[in-house]
Amino acid sequence: MRANVGKLLRGIDRYNPENLATLERYVETQARENAYDLEANLAVLKLYQFNPAYFQTTVTAQILLKALTNLPHTDFTLCKCMIDQSHQEEGPIGQILYLGNLLETCHFQAFWQNLEENRELIEGITGFEDSVRKFICHVVGITYQNIEKMLLAEMLGDLTDSQLRAWMSKYGWTESDPGQIFIYNQEENIKPKNIVEKIDFESVSSIMATSQ
Repeated sequence: MRANVGKLLRGIDRYNPENLATLERYVETQARENAYDLEANLAVLKLYQFNPAYFQTTVTAQILLKALTNLPHTDFTLCKCMIDQSHQEEGPIGQILYLGNLLETCHFQAFWQNLEENRELIEGITGFEDSVRKFICHVVGITYQNIEKMLLAEMLGDLTDSQLRAWMSKYGWTESDPGQIFIYNQEENIKPKNIVEKIDFESVSSIMATSQ
Protein backbone atom coordinates (compact mmCIF):
# COMPACT_ATOMS: atom_id res chain seq x y z
CA MET A 1 0.00 0.00 0.00
CA ARG A 2 2.90 2.33 0.73
CA ALA A 3 4.13 1.90 -2.85
CA ASN A 4 0.67 2.60 -4.28
CA VAL A 5 0.29 5.71 -2.14
CA GLY A 6 3.76 6.84 -3.21
CA LYS A 7 2.56 6.81 -6.83
CA LEU A 8 -0.49 8.90 -5.91
CA LEU A 9 1.70 11.53 -4.32
CA ARG A 10 3.64 12.21 -7.51
CA GLY A 11 2.74 15.19 -9.66
CA ILE A 12 -0.69 16.76 -9.88
CA ASP A 13 -2.45 13.67 -8.47
CA ARG A 14 -1.16 14.69 -5.05
CA TYR A 15 -3.95 17.28 -4.91
CA ASN A 16 -6.70 15.19 -6.48
CA PRO A 17 -9.57 14.90 -3.94
CA GLU A 18 -10.60 11.61 -5.56
CA ASN A 19 -7.55 10.06 -3.89
CA LEU A 20 -8.65 11.09 -0.40
CA ALA A 21 -10.44 7.83 0.36
CA THR A 22 -7.28 5.83 -0.42
CA LEU A 23 -5.09 8.16 1.62
CA GLU A 24 -7.49 8.07 4.57
CA ARG A 25 -7.44 4.27 4.56
CA TYR A 26 -3.65 4.48 4.53
CA VAL A 27 -3.73 6.64 7.67
CA GLU A 28 -5.85 4.00 9.38
CA THR A 29 -3.40 1.32 8.24
CA GLN A 30 -0.50 3.27 9.75
CA ALA A 31 -2.35 3.49 13.06
CA ARG A 32 -3.22 -0.20 13.09
CA GLU A 33 0.17 -1.53 11.96
CA ASN A 34 2.36 0.95 13.86
CA ALA A 35 3.78 2.38 10.63
CA TYR A 36 4.37 6.03 9.77
CA ASP A 37 4.39 8.07 6.56
CA LEU A 38 4.58 11.81 7.17
CA GLU A 39 4.45 12.77 3.49
CA ALA A 40 1.18 10.91 2.93
CA ASN A 41 -0.35 12.36 6.09
CA LEU A 42 0.59 15.89 5.09
CA ALA A 43 -1.02 15.28 1.71
CA VAL A 44 -4.29 14.38 3.49
CA LEU A 45 -4.18 17.58 5.55
CA LYS A 46 -3.42 19.64 2.44
CA LEU A 47 -6.40 18.12 0.64
CA TYR A 48 -8.57 19.02 3.63
CA GLN A 49 -7.32 22.60 3.30
CA PHE A 50 -8.27 22.71 -0.36
CA ASN A 51 -11.56 20.85 0.17
CA PRO A 52 -13.02 21.79 3.59
CA ALA A 53 -16.19 19.80 2.94
CA TYR A 54 -14.16 16.56 2.97
CA PHE A 55 -12.62 17.20 6.39
CA GLN A 56 -12.63 14.14 8.68
CA THR A 57 -12.07 14.70 12.40
CA THR A 58 -11.20 11.06 13.11
CA VAL A 59 -8.55 10.86 10.38
CA THR A 60 -7.03 14.19 11.44
CA ALA A 61 -6.87 12.98 15.03
CA GLN A 62 -5.04 9.83 13.90
CA ILE A 63 -2.55 11.92 11.92
CA LEU A 64 -1.82 14.11 14.95
CA LEU A 65 -1.38 11.11 17.23
CA LYS A 66 1.00 9.46 14.76
CA ALA A 67 2.97 12.71 14.58
CA LEU A 68 3.30 12.65 18.38
CA THR A 69 4.88 9.22 18.14
CA ASN A 70 7.70 10.78 16.10
CA LEU A 71 8.79 13.33 18.69
CA PRO A 72 11.29 14.99 19.10
CA HIS A 73 10.96 15.66 15.37
CA THR A 74 8.77 18.64 14.48
CA ASP A 75 6.10 16.62 12.64
CA PHE A 76 3.42 17.45 15.22
CA THR A 77 3.89 21.21 14.87
CA LEU A 78 3.94 20.89 11.08
CA CYS A 79 0.67 18.96 11.05
CA LYS A 80 -0.96 21.32 13.55
CA CYS A 81 -0.16 24.33 11.36
CA MET A 82 -2.05 22.73 8.46
CA ILE A 83 -5.30 22.39 10.41
CA ASP A 84 -7.77 25.25 10.27
CA GLN A 85 -8.20 27.09 13.55
CA SER A 86 -11.91 26.29 13.65
CA HIS A 87 -11.14 22.56 13.63
CA GLN A 88 -8.41 22.86 16.25
CA GLU A 89 -11.09 23.61 18.82
CA GLU A 90 -13.12 20.47 18.06
CA GLY A 91 -13.34 17.84 20.83
CA PRO A 92 -10.75 15.13 20.06
CA ILE A 93 -8.47 17.41 18.05
CA GLY A 94 -8.37 20.00 20.83
CA GLN A 95 -7.61 17.29 23.39
CA ILE A 96 -4.76 15.87 21.27
CA LEU A 97 -3.28 19.34 20.77
CA TYR A 98 -3.34 19.76 24.55
CA LEU A 99 -1.61 16.40 25.01
CA GLY A 100 0.99 17.45 22.47
CA ASN A 101 1.63 20.69 24.31
CA LEU A 102 2.15 18.77 27.57
CA LEU A 103 4.72 16.52 25.88
CA GLU A 104 6.54 19.35 24.14
CA THR A 105 6.80 21.28 27.40
CA CYS A 106 7.89 18.14 29.29
CA HIS A 107 4.91 18.00 31.66
CA PHE A 108 5.04 14.23 31.47
CA GLN A 109 3.10 13.35 34.63
CA ALA A 110 0.27 15.66 33.56
CA PHE A 111 0.33 14.07 30.10
CA TRP A 112 -0.23 10.55 31.47
CA GLN A 113 -2.95 11.74 33.82
CA ASN A 114 -4.79 13.50 31.00
CA LEU A 115 -4.33 10.53 28.68
CA GLU A 116 -5.79 8.18 31.29
CA GLU A 117 -8.89 10.37 31.39
CA ASN A 118 -9.20 10.29 27.58
CA ARG A 119 -8.04 6.81 26.61
CA GLU A 120 -10.60 6.60 23.83
CA LEU A 121 -8.38 8.99 21.88
CA ILE A 122 -5.69 6.36 21.30
CA GLU A 123 -7.95 3.40 20.55
CA GLY A 124 -6.59 1.76 17.42
CA ILE A 125 -3.21 3.58 17.61
CA THR A 126 -0.86 0.61 18.02
CA GLY A 127 2.32 1.30 20.00
CA PHE A 128 1.38 4.87 20.90
CA GLU A 129 2.34 4.74 24.58
CA ASP A 130 5.69 3.03 24.01
CA SER A 131 6.54 5.57 21.29
CA VAL A 132 5.85 8.37 23.76
CA ARG A 133 8.03 6.63 26.35
CA LYS A 134 10.88 6.55 23.83
CA PHE A 135 10.59 10.32 23.49
CA ILE A 136 10.53 10.77 27.26
CA CYS A 137 13.61 8.56 27.60
CA HIS A 138 15.31 10.72 24.97
CA VAL A 139 14.58 13.84 27.03
CA VAL A 140 15.75 12.15 30.24
CA GLY A 141 18.91 10.95 28.53
CA ILE A 142 19.99 14.45 27.46
CA THR A 143 18.83 16.21 30.63
CA TYR A 144 19.63 14.12 33.69
CA GLN A 145 22.80 12.70 35.13
CA ASN A 146 20.98 11.06 38.03
CA ILE A 147 17.26 10.82 38.64
CA GLU A 148 15.09 9.42 41.40
CA LYS A 149 13.72 6.02 40.50
CA MET A 150 10.19 6.95 41.60
CA LEU A 151 10.25 10.14 39.51
CA LEU A 152 11.42 8.24 36.43
CA ALA A 153 8.62 5.68 36.87
CA GLU A 154 6.08 8.53 37.09
CA MET A 155 7.48 10.28 34.02
CA LEU A 156 7.12 7.06 32.03
CA GLY A 157 3.50 6.56 33.06
CA ASP A 158 3.58 5.01 36.55
CA LEU A 159 5.42 1.89 35.46
CA THR A 160 5.81 -1.14 37.67
CA ASP A 161 9.31 -2.01 38.88
CA SER A 162 9.73 -4.75 36.28
CA GLN A 163 8.51 -2.49 33.47
CA LEU A 164 10.86 0.27 34.58
CA ARG A 165 13.82 -2.10 34.67
CA ALA A 166 13.06 -3.16 31.10
CA TRP A 167 13.31 0.46 29.93
CA MET A 168 16.44 1.03 32.02
CA SER A 169 18.05 -2.00 30.40
CA LYS A 170 17.08 -0.72 26.94
CA TYR A 171 18.99 2.53 27.51
CA GLY A 172 21.79 1.19 29.69
CA TRP A 173 20.69 3.06 32.83
CA THR A 174 21.71 1.59 36.17
CA GLU A 175 20.61 1.92 39.79
CA SER A 176 23.75 3.46 41.29
CA ASP A 177 22.25 3.82 44.80
CA PRO A 178 18.95 2.57 46.23
CA GLY A 179 16.23 4.72 44.66
CA GLN A 180 18.70 6.56 42.39
CA ILE A 181 19.16 5.89 38.67
CA PHE A 182 22.39 6.85 36.94
CA ILE A 183 21.61 8.13 33.45
CA TYR A 184 24.73 9.64 31.94
CA ASN A 185 27.67 11.79 32.89
CA GLN A 186 26.52 14.98 31.21
CA GLU A 187 29.86 16.67 31.92
CA GLU A 188 31.39 14.48 29.22
CA ASN A 189 29.24 16.31 26.67
CA ILE A 190 30.65 19.73 27.59
CA LYS A 191 33.21 20.67 24.98
CA PRO A 192 34.86 24.08 25.31
CA LYS A 193 35.19 26.06 22.14
CA ASN A 194 37.69 28.84 21.50
CA ILE A 195 36.29 31.69 19.45
CA VAL A 196 38.89 33.77 17.61
CA GLU A 197 37.85 36.94 15.82
CA LYS A 198 40.17 38.37 13.20
CA ILE A 199 39.64 41.97 12.13
CA ASP A 200 42.15 43.52 9.77
CA PHE A 201 42.84 47.23 9.46
CA GLU A 202 41.31 47.54 6.00
CA SER A 203 37.92 46.33 7.23
CA VAL A 204 37.63 49.13 9.80
CA SER A 205 39.53 51.92 8.08
CA SER A 206 36.43 53.26 6.35
CA ILE A 207 34.54 53.33 9.67
CA MET A 208 37.39 55.19 11.34
CA ALA A 209 37.50 57.74 8.51
CA THR A 210 33.75 58.35 8.75
CA SER A 211 33.88 58.90 12.51
CA GLN A 212 36.54 61.61 12.26
